[in-house]
Amino acid sequence: MPLLIFCTCPDADIAEQLARELVAAKLAACVNILPGVRSIYAWQGAIESTGEHLLLIKSHRERYAELEALLKQLHPYDVPEIIALPIERGSADYLHWMNSCLAID
Repeated sequence: MPLLIFCTCPDADIAEQLARELVAAKLAACVNILPGVRSIYAWQGAIESTGEHLLLIKSHRERYAELEALLKQLHPYDVPEIIALPIERGSADYLHWMNSCLAID
């Protein structure tokens, strides 16, 4: 099953580094980087507000465990946001292209 995975990053350089690593490792077919995200969250007893970049990672369930492990290894946050949602529908041509990039039959 194809997945859309969200992951926030502290800045553009880290976002691009993570995106390139995931695509090069064939763990993601494509990663979009959305700048200018503002995150409000609770951390260590305080309410934080941070500017971030959001990665929209297109991958597959078969690659998820490796993808999560690599993100955790390379990400600078103690607890990086890694949220995966199933892609239930999409262009057949696009989903086929994704699978071909990930070596999924």
